[in-house]
Amino acid sequence: MQKKAGPLFYVFLFVFVFLVMFPFLWILLSSIKPLSELFGEEAFNWFTSHPTLKSYVSVFVNYPFLKYLWNSTVIATITTVYTVFVAAFAAYAIARLDFKGKSVILGIVLSVSMFPQIATISPIYMFVKKFGLTNSYLGLIIPYTTFALPLSIWLLVTFFRKIPFDLEEAAKMDGATPLQTYFKVILPLAVPGIFTTSILVFIAAWNEFLFALTINTAENYKTVPVGIAMFQGQYTIPWGEISAATVIVTIPLVIMVLLFQRRIVSGLTSGSVKE
Repeated sequence: MQKKAGPLFYVFLFVFVFLVMFPFLWILLSSIKPLSELFGEEAFNWFTSHPTLKSYVSVFVNYPFLKYLWNSTVIATITTVYTVFVAAFAAYAIARLDFKGKSVILGIVLSVSMFPQIATISPIYMFVKKFGLTNSYLGLIIPYTTFALPLSIWLLVTFFRKIPFDLEEAAKMDGATPLQTYFKVILPLAVPGIFTTSILVFIAAWNEFLFALTINTAENYKTVPVGIAMFQGQYTIPWGEISAATVIVTIPLVIMVLLFQRRIVSGLTSGSVKE
């Protein structure tokens, strides 16, 4: 029998959830405050007696925020699709095929992801600049490979290793080619892992800031994180608009995670528990 959780457990759970949610709750409450209550002593009040949606209206009226959202969506989606597609083949080869140097290759993939972005931004910018890819979607999709592809390969290798090898042997006995085995047997069983990896890669690409700030400087190609950072003027910082934009950007990600949390947990646990 499982031991029933005591009241102390729920106290710690409440405190933990509160600490995790506190930044978002504070931003949410700040986004509906009038400008006069965002500064001075009233800024420390939790709630306002005059809630307003002016900051949300201002985000879409005074800034090209819809364009920022579109840019982030396109770049993050394309990055996710192509990196997960390529990583699935690489991860399958590392996890299922027998060849020398698999551990070395996997170690190199992991080491690439450990480089800080500030150390790679200079050569990447020179490469993008030379081929005329600045201020374009492709100019960000290519650099995003440096962190999206290693992350995808590392996660998918774990999922592919979990699938029993007997299924491949049975497919070979039935006359299936390696590609048929991959697409008809292995890939369907790895769907939870692929789904989980896709969500993690999408969130990483959506939140990326340094590459987007350096490579795409034109207003029409800025992503959401850079666009929000550029809200501030020369002498003022519009905290109301920044808070409102942050809430707008965060809510879709939260909804996506809540809707697919079972698949995410299933994908993570299926790759970490060995029978």
